[in-house]
Amino acid sequence: MLTPGEAPSHPHLVDRATFAALGAVLQPAPAPRFSRTPAQLTRPPAAVGTETREALTDWGIEDVDALLTSGAAHQA
Repeated sequence: MLTPGEAPSHPHLVDRATFAALGAVLQPAPAPRFSRTPAQLTRPPAAVGTETREALTDWGIEDVDALLTSGAAHQA
């Protein structure tokens, strides 16, 4: 069992290009991989909480303000 800190430097995972860096963020590489239509990371992930309201609204959650006010969700 590898820790999250150990996994990106494990030789097997390095050889398989399991992780990819975009800017300062190391994250799992896109999967699955197809030879004729390779996936790409186009932007780093958003900082935690910066897209909460948008995501909850997109998912059809109606009372976003109540979730934010109660602390059940966080908006940065």
